[in-house]
Amino acid sequence: MGVITLENEFAVAVAPAKLFKAYCLEIDTLLPKILPEHIKSSEIIEGNGGPGTIRKITFAEGKDLSYAKQKIEAIDEENLTYSFSLIEANVWKDAVEKVTYEHKFVPTPEGGSICKRTSTYYIKGDAEINKDQIKDVYGKKTAGLFKAVEAYFLANPDA
Repeated sequence: MGVITLENEFAVAVAPAKLFKAYCLEIDTLLPKILPEHIKSSEIIEGNGGPGTIRKITFAEGKDLSYAKQKIEAIDEENLTYSFSLIEANVWKDAVEKVTYEHKFVPTPEGGSICKRTSTYYIKGDAEINKDQIKDVYGKKTAGLFKAVEAYFLANPDA
């Protein structure tokens, strides 16, 4: 099994604690509300929201990805770190065992955040995955997600 590791940073004009709360703790209610054209639902199907919890995200009709299941690996509200593994999805199921995402939310001098993310792809057997495609496609999708969260909080500062 091969492993591909990628690192990204996403700048967001939202304070780290608020971004952490939205992205890590309130994802099930917030994402379908701010991205209804992409996310149909997000729900905990096993667990209490802490490590070991399984979440299912169902995407809007017509998307390449129709659903994904995530397992929360660790969550640290004090240090603003969060990690989860993508353990099941309708894409890459023949090539990828799982993908683990580790996030750290740090402040910027302007009062916003940088989300530092390490993504580790565990490749099945001798399957091949295009690293550049992962960086390009999924990096852009995550950047878009954070920009949508940012826009929501800028439009709703008391949310």
